[in-house]
Amino acid sequence: MPTALSPTPKSQRGRPRDPVRVRRIMEAAQKHFNEHGLERASVDAIAADAGVSKMTLYNNFGSKEGLFHAVVRDRTAMVVADVPGAGALDPTEPEKALLVIGARFLALTRGDDALGALRSVYGVAGAQPEVCREFYKVGPERATSELAAYLRSAHLAGMLKVRNPLQAADLFLSMFLGSGHFRGLLMLEKPDSRENKALLREAVRVFMAAYGA
Repeated sequence: MPTALSPTPKSQRGRPRDPVRVRRIMEAAQKHFNEHGLERASVDAIAADAGVSKMTLYNNFGSKEGLFHAVVRDRTAMVVADVPGAGALDPTEPEKALLVIGARFLALTRGDDALGALRSVYGVAGAQPEVCREFYKVGPERATSELAAYLRSAHLAGMLKVRNPLQAADLFLSMFLGSGHFRGLLMLEKPDSRENKALLREAVRVFMAAYGA
């Protein structure tokens, strides 16, 4: 059954969907939504860029809002594939593990896919709560939960003193969402690798000073 965040299945309208055509529509829509936002993006322009008729677009996605939902879900899926997991990291070496997790999260939050998805979601905050809720659940919430699980295991191993793993995870990841992150969101010059490495080392140092056993 389709959801509000997925394209309308073509099979319901008599013919199977063409995945190549759908991908062209999604890519054109992503470009227009990034440049103009949901309200000002033109369905006619999206269809023209994708090389399809407006009817084809509506047959596949139902509405401009349905297309936007599909684009956000698609970009979120790309981001989620890179959400840093912590299950395989050694709970007896939290400093090394945090360097790995922090590096992954920093690369993720500086990446064009994550920044583009965030811009799209911010643009409809309040107007499209289901899109925002879905993005938060599979993105930020999942990343925080993954780290909290690792911190809990390091606490049980006697290597960290973490009374509230979820709060500690939130604090650690928040250290990577400062001015450099906002520069990326605003499409200004992003921090270079030297700045990122310095931030990573300092974030781990501060965290270990606060929570080290």
